[in-house]
Amino acid sequence: MLFNYSSIAIIILSQIIQTLTLLEDAKLFFTDLSSKYGHPAEKYDVTTEDGYILTLYRLPGKSKLPVLLMHGLFSTADSWILRGNTSLPITLANSGYDVWIGNCRGNTYSRKHIHISPNSRKFWNFTFHELAIYDLRAVIDKVLKETGAKKLNAIGHSLGNTIFYVLGSTVPEYNEKLNLLIALSPICYLHNVPSPVKNILDLAPFFKELRKQNYVDKVFGPGLIKQLLEKICANPVYGYIICVETLLFPLTGFNREELGPDFLPILISHFPSSSSLKNLLHLAQVYNRRKFAKYDYGFSKNFLLYNSTKPPLYDLGKVKMRIALISAKNDRLSTLKDVEILRGRLTNIVSDLVMPLDKFNHVDYIWGERTNLYLHPYILSELKMYS
Repeated sequence: MLFNYSSIAIIILSQIIQTLTLLEDAKLFFTDLSSKYGHPAEKYDVTTEDGYILTLYRLPGKSKLPVLLMHGLFSTADSWILRGNTSLPITLANSGYDVWIGNCRGNTYSRKHIHISPNSRKFWNFTFHELAIYDLRAVIDKVLKETGAKKLNAIGHSLGNTIFYVLGSTVPEYNEKLNLLIALSPICYLHNVPSPVKNILDLAPFFKELRKQNYVDKVFGPGLIKQLLEKICANPVYGYIICVETLLFPLTGFNREELGPDFLPILISHFPSSSSLKNLLHLAQVYNRRKFAKYDYGFSKNFLLYNSTKPPLYDLGKVKMRIALISAKNDRLSTLKDVEILRGRLTNIVSDLVMPLDKFNHVDYIWGERTNLYLHPYILSELKMYS
């Protein structure tokens, strides 16, 4: 048998370069990553009506309609770009789109306020409701002002879709500012989530008491727990088994083919980021009450805030923006049964795709190694069709 030593050398060299790239990317953050992959980002500060200062990034392009990307729970703008050349922002920028990537309050890039310190309990007094009616509104207005466009296209992942439903139902005039929302893992209802997701949501009373008695207001903020998690996950022997196969996959769906051990060093340096415990509690209420509604403060405060003893439902019939739903069989956070409930409530669904890959899970939309091959072409097609 003859060995092609030059081919073997090329393969080994390619693997070494890939490993070095991943190790370097673990130390880089959004502006450095975007520059490395050919699209230096512009940075904007966006101040919300209630005083939070958010970081918004732009990869400039020539498209008539800008495209806004909004991240999910415990994520940042980084989550979109961690796959480098094959990430969605770079794919869109390479195709000529004017790409904007938002950051919601409380995460690594948006931990500022004009008056309140992030060390204050008051800073963390928010849920996805505030992310919608303050953060998303301010970001949309900033993008439209800077570009001069009348409308924009949007792509959300996970909770990054939920805030569009809340905004469209609560401030209906913003439906007119959205040309198309491409909803990746369109979380809204949580009726059918499996264990261990449901077990975590069942702990809502414990989380509420923890927040009340021990003044715990944020999750995954800078500190001991975050440092310990990074140390454990960085271990080359057991890090992947503990952090991905034991902790992440049971929540999101198992798919080692798309998120292997080599990607873990870059992932753990950027995820998870911080959010409020109250945000998690609000999601638990959606699960426990089986209603997509505003935050439940209890009998007395509900009456003061809502003029009702129960929090009002978000009226999804008012969400008039065009929406393309993209879901997956192996997504344990946005299950097909829950997407079916959402589908029955929305009034302007223009496209509805279930990913044809059986193992495709909740995080493959943004971190899948080959997502650029089987998801990005569909996204580009939808943007072209409706723009």
